[in-house]
Amino acid sequence: MHRDMRLDATHYHPWHLENLSKIKEKSQPLSEFITHISGGATPLGAVYPEEGTPFLRVQNIMPNYISASGIKFLSPSQNQEIIRSQLKKDDVLLTITGSYGKSAVVTDKFVGANINQHSVKMTVKKVAPYFLSTFLNCKYGYSQSTRHVVGITRPALDYSSIRIFLIPDLDKEFQDMIASYCRVAEKLRKDSKECYTEAQTLLLSELGLADWQPKQQLTFIKNFSDTERAERFDADYFQPKYDDIVNAIKSCTGGWDTLKNLVTLEKCIEVGSKAYIEDGIPFVRVSNLSPFEITQEKYISEELYAEITEHQPKQGEILLSKDATPGIAHYLREEPEKMIPAGGILRLKSKTDKIGNEYLTLVLNSILTQEQVKRDVGGSVILHWRPDQVVGTVIPILHQDKQVEIEQKVTESFNGRKRAKELLENAKHAVEIAIEQDEQAAIDWLESVL
Repeated sequence: MHRDMRLDATHYHPWHLENLSKIKEKSQPLSEFITHISGGATPLGAVYPEEGTPFLRVQNIMPNYISASGIKFLSPSQNQEIIRSQLKKDDVLLTITGSYGKSAVVTDKFVGANINQHSVKMTVKKVAPYFLSTFLNCKYGYSQSTRHVVGITRPALDYSSIRIFLIPDLDKEFQDMIASYCRVAEKLRKDSKECYTEAQTLLLSELGLADWQPKQQLTFIKNFSDTERAERFDADYFQPKYDDIVNAIKSCTGGWDTLKNLVTLEKCIEVGSKAYIEDGIPFVRVSNLSPFEITQEKYISEELYAEITEHQPKQGEILLSKDATPGIAHYLREEPEKMIPAGGILRLKSKTDKIGNEYLTLVLNSILTQEQVKRDVGGSVILHWRPDQVVGTVIPILHQDKQVEIEQKVTESFNGRKRAKELLENAKHAVEIAIEQDEQAAIDWLESVL
């Protein structure tokens, strides 16, 4: 009987056994490379504040990097409640529930952050943290996650199984090379984000809003005719800060227009949680959407996809969230893989040449649109940005030369992130080559693809 006392067929699938056979000779259990492993938790009755200690969930932990997209925060008291899982530099994270088997290293930016119960953190020894995370993300590491996962409705990894993962004991020089690739990728991601911020600053500067900060006023006066015209009677809707934004947009020297006149909108679809399967066609929810990437967490079958294939997004469209976290826009610069967006997402397609898609996406992700979203959905417990509100969003139309300048920065930002992703994929493949052949073969391959 296997030491895990497992009898299910998946545990003994030939693919897993073949992968294990390739690393058995020169490997040790993970327990030999860690001094500590522990999971996180979700504070009781958690209501997340707008700022505080970063709280990482499964969707924030990506293969060899941590995404701040859709990140939640903890108050000081909430963080203290789960202080034992606070993160330190070079901790290695591993997701263990739901979208399990993803691993990343804690960088300076996330020191002091916390994790929920769906991930574990590991303090490592005798191994480069980035090498360990890269191995866990490659097919030989992920195979072991898949092999040891238990449960049907919500598959999960337990600590005892993680400790017996076999880790190849490869040369330190090679481990350091893999780590250097990961650090370069991290730097590229950081520079990419800064470049995107520069593009947003340029946009706001053109509207005289570079230093503008929204202020919530306790008292102000509006006419009854304003409430009749807006068909709204809640005071927050008429906050002067929203007028500041709209007036700045309507004063744009290049002009302005509503979203209704710039794009067509198509609603996406809900399939229901019963349609989710462990692997298949990605079902993209709002939590998977960010300006920079689309992550994967839920999947549907090929058969269901074929029935609803008209909802497949196309290159050149913009995906825009309208529910839960409304106002997140992602431009599909390249032909997207098979996917179906959830009902909380709209597909936008340009119907004019007076505004570029990259530029429009940046505007949608900027404070210009975010403040209009807050005005429209204000007071709601569950946020819904209705399509009739979406189409009424006002958009500044800068002169073409400024749009081009902004789009160049956005493209530079996108290319940096794309290169970072390539480096991480190369590092992962190099680890696989080192296992299948040797470290020198992996190094030679890395140098050939530089």
